[in-house]
Amino acid sequence: MSLEPPAPTKPYAGLISRLAALGTDVLLLAVIEFSVRSLPTLAWEQMVVRPAPGWLSAGSAFLMVLVPWSYFTACWWLSGQTAGGRLFGIAVQLPDGRVPSFARAAGRAAIGLLLPPLWMVGLLATLWDKRRRAWHDRLFGTVVRYVGRR
Repeated sequence: MSLEPPAPTKPYAGLISRLAALGTDVLLLAVIEFSVRSLPTLAWEQMVVRPAPGWLSAGSAFLMVLVPWSYFTACWWLSGQTAGGRLFGIAVQLPDGRVPSFARAAGRAAIGLLLPPLWMVGLLATLWDKRRRAWHDRLFGTVVRYVGRR
């Protein structure tokens, strides 16, 4: 009796589904960015009645740099799905169906955030790869499959 999970049979996600999920994630992160950058300063100015100190703005800006990386890393590592992936029924997985390790998810997120033009060009590879892998999928050993909406 084998303890290995059966190989997944779900189809691989295409370019449009992946772009739609990414667009959803970008919109969600824009709302979060506005909140992280603006709300602490607004709250300070409402409660203390003087301009917010520079350290508060600097701290908010620093935190905002970490939020996108943390979001993608945690989502891919914990479930394979971001909010956009969940909405469009796709998940980042290893070829055997498991979710990526923390290191793999963190690296995938870092490359995507540090090199977005290359990431987007690399997505075009999904058009001719039989497993619809983008360049970053090949680099990190991942695939993106339709898993259905939860």
